[in-house]
Amino acid sequence: MDANEAPAGPASVGPLGAFVVVAFVEPTAVGVPFGKRHWPLHVTLLRFDAPRVAALDAVGRAIAFDDAPIPIVVGHDADFGYRGRVRVSLVEPEPRLQALHDRIVAEVAGVLDAGVGRIHSPQHTGRGFRPHISIQGERRVHRGDRLILDNFALVDMAPDGDSSVRVSVAAWGDGAERDGAERGAGGA
Repeated sequence: MDANEAPAGPASVGPLGAFVVVAFVEPTAVGVPFGKRHWPLHVTLLRFDAPRVAALDAVGRAIAFDDAPIPIVVGHDADFGYRGRVRVSLVEPEPRLQALHDRIVAEVAGVLDAGVGRIHSPQHTGRGFRPHISIQGERRVHRGDRLILDNFALVDMAPDGDSSVRVSVAAWGDGAERDGAERGAGGA
């Protein structure tokens, strides 16, 4: 699918949802919930609040522009979050990953121009974007690992109002696992 085929239209009216756009490193299927403390390994591209349909449309347009796999190289470990309590592995600078992040920010910001929703931690967008993969106990990546990001997803942070679980509601890319709920704009 190219960008001209992606859904377009005005921001939908509806209740706000909390979403995050990610590139999964571990296989993750649409519609299969996981605990908020048990995320599959992933690179976060943007966290935001918006009506569900508007979120799907905006992210679908951004990813449809170029949904080809993105090769990345894992860099050194760092401490993120409040008081450095979250251990992560940074991703070496990758222009295509930065471009994808920038497109997602632009599309989501366009939806928010209607006065609905917000982007979380705007200081971590654009030039402040520091792609990383959080270390999940024994599950982690290592410096020098070469990975291919080809499973891009929109994750609902509180499906049906339950903030204890997360669920991928749409997926794009060659590696997207679409068993379950809604298919992404690039879905089969």
